[in-house]
Amino acid sequence: MIRKAKVEWTVDEQWDGELLRTFLREGKHVSKRSLAAIKFKGGTILLNGEEVTVRETVHVNDQVTLELPHEYPSPSMIAEPVPFDVIYENDHYLVVNKPAGVPTIPSRDHPQGTLANGLLNYFQRQKMAATFHAVNRLDKDTSGLLIVAKHQLAHDQLSKQQRQGNIKRTYMAIVQGEIEQQEGTITAPIARKEESLITREVREDGQLAITHFKVIDRLNQGTIVQVQLETGRTHQIRVHFSYLGYPLFGDDLYGGERKGIERQALHSTELTIHCPFTEVEQTFTEGLPPDMKELIRHLKKA
Repeated sequence: MIRKAKVEWTVDEQWDGELLRTFLREGKHVSKRSLAAIKFKGGTILLNGEEVTVRETVHVNDQVTLELPHEYPSPSMIAEPVPFDVIYENDHYLVVNKPAGVPTIPSRDHPQGTLANGLLNYFQRQKMAATFHAVNRLDKDTSGLLIVAKHQLAHDQLSKQQRQGNIKRTYMAIVQGEIEQQEGTITAPIARKEESLITREVREDGQLAITHFKVIDRLNQGTIVQVQLETGRTHQIRVHFSYLGYPLFGDDLYGGERKGIERQALHSTELTIHCPFTEVEQTFTEGLPPDMKELIRHLKKA
């Protein structure tokens, strides 16, 4: 039997005497949509082990449990083996290391062979009734860490953190040219090029985009930079450094040369989140992949 995902909380003094609905909506930020899914799609709300409705009153030290309904992927989504590494996993989400060359989600150009297809295969092998909920995404040729929720409630909670800028994302990039300043902030709005469905550019009427960077090492004809995103626009790091005149190695879409690496030299190396169910801060790190290490060795010898 496939077990249901489950979330548990203990009521503290702040919510003593409140309705369970108030505790869930205001105290634990459970959306109306999530409560409706529990009610109508096979989930259960328990108070001290007994099934109840949200009209019950809660008291200090009561145990509140949400048993979440099973979720199933769209019939068009195919489960298949796709390479990725699980860095961390709990009952609610995973942090995975995506290799370069693997798209995050299916598209017209890549209907299969994506991280989503691989996670569905992983869920099936683990006998989990779950579908793919990407909290953040990486370009096909960007490697590194991203978060995948196992159920809608976790996705809602983590996506809210993402929108509020409370998920800290750190990248390592290798750019062409030697950046003179040690650190800085790039504030330049980004919009889609009118003649392209893919390419972005810095443009006055674009969306606000802010990128912070710090130089880690200067190489022959290149610079290793640590990058933190304050906003999350499509291709933001690639567009911003190209705009400054320092395109990423391998990023021929934005002026970089495919010299020493066959894709943009960009890796998501660190993620910091607050677990929405334990409220504990978690930081995950992943070192550079072999192709970026090899590029650094090559540039040091040049």
